[in-house]
Amino acid sequence: MAAAVCGLLALLLGLPFAGGTAPGAVDAQAAAAVARLGPAAARILVLPTEPYVVVVLAALAVFLCLRAGRRLEAVLALAGPLLAILLNTWLLKPVYDRWKNDTLVYPSGHTVGLVSVLTVLVLVTRRTYVVVLSALALLAAAAGLVGMGYHYLTDVVGGTLFAVAVVLVTWSVPRRVPAPSTG
Repeated sequence: MAAAVCGLLALLLGLPFAGGTAPGAVDAQAAAAVARLGPAAARILVLPTEPYVVVVLAALAVFLCLRAGRRLEAVLALAGPLLAILLNTWLLKPVYDRWKNDTLVYPSGHTVGLVSVLTVLVLVTRRTYVVVLSALALLAAAAGLVGMGYHYLTDVVGGTLFAVAVVLVTWSVPRRVPAPSTG
């Protein structure tokens, strides 16, 4: 159910901006709010979205699954984010056709990469501190992405919703539960 809601919200959120370049009112307010960050601070805040960080986080998720003997979840830890990134890049961005600085921006690919892997880590660990750290990383990345002028806030929100939806759908693949040991 959560996956369907997130997916639907991601699809609907982009409709008013499809084929356009202008920011919405919320986008303009968000840009004004982070404008005083400065480029150095914004660049630092964008770091969690960089591929070398996302790949390390994905590897950590796979490692945790394998260490726990959950091989199918290790595959899903890679498949969910990869599917989210590919669908976003090859399907959603061209369909929505929202541009900024000569780049397709809705939903944010930076955000889809980061959030899909963070969602997997939350599902793998089921720890409150991972949820909190993930939320902080997303907030920092959102401020940085908007502050650097890479994305509008709605791009980041749409990317977040889409990434969560894809990972939750992927993660819902039926898994065989091992029979309890009799000896």
